[in-house]
Amino acid sequence: MPVASHVPPTGTIVEVFADVTCPFAHVGLRRFVARRAASGLAGPILHVRAWPLEFVNGELLERDLVAQHVDELRTQVAPDLFHGFDPELLPMSSMPAFKLIAAAYEVSDAVGEHVSLQVRDALFEHGRDISDPDVLRDVAAREGVVAPSPVAEQAVLRDYEDGRQRGVRGSPEFFLEGRGWYCPSLHIENVDGTLRIEPDLEAVEAFLTACFN
Repeated sequence: MPVASHVPPTGTIVEVFADVTCPFAHVGLRRFVARRAASGLAGPILHVRAWPLEFVNGELLERDLVAQHVDELRTQVAPDLFHGFDPELLPMSSMPAFKLIAAAYEVSDAVGEHVSLQVRDALFEHGRDISDPDVLRDVAAREGVVAPSPVAEQAVLRDYEDGRQRGVRGSPEFFLEGRGWYCPSLHIENVDGTLRIEPDLEAVEAFLTACFN
C-alpha cells in the first residue's frame, strides 16, 4: 500500500504540554519525530505547548534532580541522547525559551515544532544555556524567527492555563483528538528513591499507531 495512503489529514496536530528542561519530554519528542521520519511522513506536526514546571511546582527545578533523571534515562533507555548535558547550565527559568517557542509558532506550526526541538537540543545535546539571550538569538536566526514580543509571553501564560483546565498530569503529556497520553514512551517506577525506567512498548505503540495510522 502506498505510504501516502497513511498520511494523516492535512493540518493534523498533536499537542504536547511540556517543560523545556524536562528530560522525559526530550526523550518523548525525539522518539515521536524519529517514528514519523521512519514512516516517511510529514505529519502530524507537534504543537509543543508551555507547561512551566516552575509554575506547576511553585519553585525552580533542582539541578541535581534533573541531572539524576538524565543519568537514569541515558543509562536505562536513551543512550543516544543527552550527550552534551551540563547540569550547571540548567536555566533558572524556562520562560525565555518558552517565549521564543511561542514566537516561532506564530510563524508556522512547522517552525514552532522545529524551534521546540532545537531549544531542547541546545540544552541536552550541546550543553548550552537556553536562558542566555545569545543562545536563543542563534536559534531564532537559524529559523527566521523575530524576537519574542509581549504577545508571545501571553501565549505562554495561556498554554499554562489551558493545561490546568485540561488537567495535565505532568511533562510531557500528549493530546490527540481529545485524549491525553502522559509520557507514553516510558514506564517509570520509583524504587527506593531511584527511578527504574523502561520503554513502555505497549503504550508507545498504541500512541504512535493512533498518530500515524
